[in-house]
Amino acid sequence: MAEHIIELQNVTKYYDDTLVLENVNLYVNKGEFITFLGPSGCGKTTTLRMIAGFDTPSAGKILLHGKDISSLPPNKRPVNTVFQRYALFPHLNVFENIAFGLKCKRVLNTYENDRGKRYTKKEKLSKQQIESKVKKALELVDLEGFEKRSISTLSGGQQQRVAIARAIVNEPEILLLDEPLGALDLKMRKEMQIELKEIHRRLGITFIYVTHDQEEALTMSDTIVVMADGVVQQIGTPLGIYNEPANTFVADFIGESNIFNGTVIGERKVKFCGKTFDCVDDFEQNEPVDVVVRPEDVVMCAPEDGKLQGKVISVVFKGIHYEITAQIGKYEIVIQSTDKREIGDLIGMNIAPDEIHLMKPKYTTNAFDGTITKRNTVAFADGEFACDLTQLYPGSHIDEEEYLVTASGEKLDLTGTEVRVEVGLTDIAISDDENAGGTTGNIISIIYKGDHYRLIVRTDGEAEEDFVFATDDLWNENDRVSVIIPADKIKLALKKTEDKKA
Repeated sequence: MAEHIIELQNVTKYYDDTLVLENVNLYVNKGEFITFLGPSGCGKTTTLRMIAGFDTPSAGKILLHGKDISSLPPNKRPVNTVFQRYALFPHLNVFENIAFGLKCKRVLNTYENDRGKRYTKKEKLSKQQIESKVKKALELVDLEGFEKRSISTLSGGQQQRVAIARAIVNEPEILLLDEPLGALDLKMRKEMQIELKEIHRRLGITFIYVTHDQEEALTMSDTIVVMADGVVQQIGTPLGIYNEPANTFVADFIGESNIFNGTVIGERKVKFCGKTFDCVDDFEQNEPVDVVVRPEDVVMCAPEDGKLQGKVISVVFKGIHYEITAQIGKYEIVIQSTDKREIGDLIGMNIAPDEIHLMKPKYTTNAFDGTITKRNTVAFADGEFACDLTQLYPGSHIDEEEYLVTASGEKLDLTGTEVRVEVGLTDIAISDDENAGGTTGNIISIIYKGDHYRLIVRTDGEAEEDFVFATDDLWNENDRVSVIIPADKIKLALKKTEDKKA
């Protein structure tokens, strides 16, 4: 059984009142190359900083070899960090940069006096010891002979190697790498991916790597931790995560995917794109599902031989394959193949049962806590919306004084009444006019689902609520928008006593 060198137990992190990491549980095996992967703001660098000791958890524990180090300062931890901005000293040459930490280091040496009594003494490393360690570090990063070179004369890749050598020269148990290849061009980045994997193999120590680049994660890692919105979405091997994504976020973020709304219509049978397919996942009959199909798993054939038939609307050469988009009625499907097709061609398509991945939809509706206001509107999700209050009391109506009158004639002032609010995924619209809707926010996620886009808009008030909805319109991530919901699409229910207590 592998030894857990680092373990995070129920780790949560707030910056002021902002939640950036929520209840993270994971472990890192000794000698493993593990990567935290996710978009900007997902919490991966915060996780790394807490392992390094630069930040402390708001809740939960970080264990090193089973011992709680949550409050241990960085200099007491057996870790070193390599940053995206290399933080090299421009006035020092390569040797001096790598040796800098060693010159500050103190080691405990044991001596024996004339009377045979042993004693210990903290001392600096000798010049010979420093030279030996720097030489070994330079050999590991293939920079032998660069000792006297000025930092300014080195390429980006060489500077990155110096930064790595400076980190490993201290012989840490764990090397933390925070997007270390982000400043390099594409060709150099690919070369350094191979170099880093080789350095890891030679050293045999634990590497914890942070990146938003899925190719880096898939190329180098033993294990990938996929993160979004401060929550771990999936942990697994690169192959396992690619072949069996846990949800549509992972499927969309790792590699390319066709994602469709589907319905299970029988035992291991699913309907999507207007057709019924055999599959290997077992769900309840009539259960709505998300269907994920990788582009390389769509096999083209003659139109009459395909389960699906469509017209080619786009062909892009990607170097090792063609990326072909076909229109199937109102749906679009992306295919990756070494066989070329022309725009306008009619093609057939087949998908094997084990290449169709089904998963429970993460979002089926929008639900919020709300409060009725004086204007007979409902306040929720950092905004205020017109609504139909009569749905709270069957047979009621609103009188000329704007009071709700029940079927029995009782007049009610509902101001301040707490309610549950529900809005369907197809009942929301957005506008770039910030005054057009009941609340405002930014688009934080866009996933194409074959015939529509699934968007998430996060409000920018204290609540930071998310609206999830479907639209035919293409927007961009980070677009600032207002959220529009027709009054008759807002479903209200009075909060039960136990809901209020909770």
